[in-house]
Amino acid sequence: MLTPLGPTLIAVTQRVATDARTGERRDCLDRRWHVFLAASGLRALILPNDTAAALDLVRGLDPAGLILTGGGDLAAYGGDAPERDAAETALVDWASARDRPVLGVCRGMQHLLHLGGVALERVTGHVRTQHDLRVGGKPVSVNSYHDRAALRVPGHDWDVLARAADGAVEAVRHRGHFWHGIMWHPEREAEPQAHDVALFRAHFAVASRAKKCAA
Repeated sequence: MLTPLGPTLIAVTQRVATDARTGERRDCLDRRWHVFLAASGLRALILPNDTAAALDLVRGLDPAGLILTGGGDLAAYGGDAPERDAAETALVDWASARDRPVLGVCRGMQHLLHLGGVALERVTGHVRTQHDLRVGGKPVSVNSYHDRAALRVPGHDWDVLARAADGAVEAVRHRGHFWHGIMWHPEREAEPQAHDVALFRAHFAVASRAKKCAA
């Protein structure tokens, strides 16, 4: 049985959305993230897509790790939110310099791969669908909401943890940084899935214990 970590504070990034009526650009986070994080023994420090403000928050409140959430393309692939890319890149640098774990979800994994020099390619059959994977040697069913993925990942920097039937990479871990990426959205499941909860707890547990020992 999994033991709760307690409410460990984790920095969480947001997508950028433009209001069609007013043109207002907004930072947005799916409210289901709070349900999933609570089930994982975590709580969110929600960050704006403003580099200076986001860094001020993490430096002041010192979260135990960082989640890069999904939503939209990277600017390098035609996305319209370069300010998000800039803020997230600075936050990954902040986390890596302090050996804090980073977990990228969908676009977040794409961003980590991009920072690691891995190219993304167009894929089909991955939008609004469910498919089966083997994660950690166990079969799981995951959702899919992306039209870009990595097909080739350099083996000297990354461990590929899961692939879809068409070869698209679905989960990775970096060998030199405390980075983990998944291409599915755990927050979009009707109920938090045990394999996702276990993954998030395990990835952030080391940082949580280290911070408690240092306190």
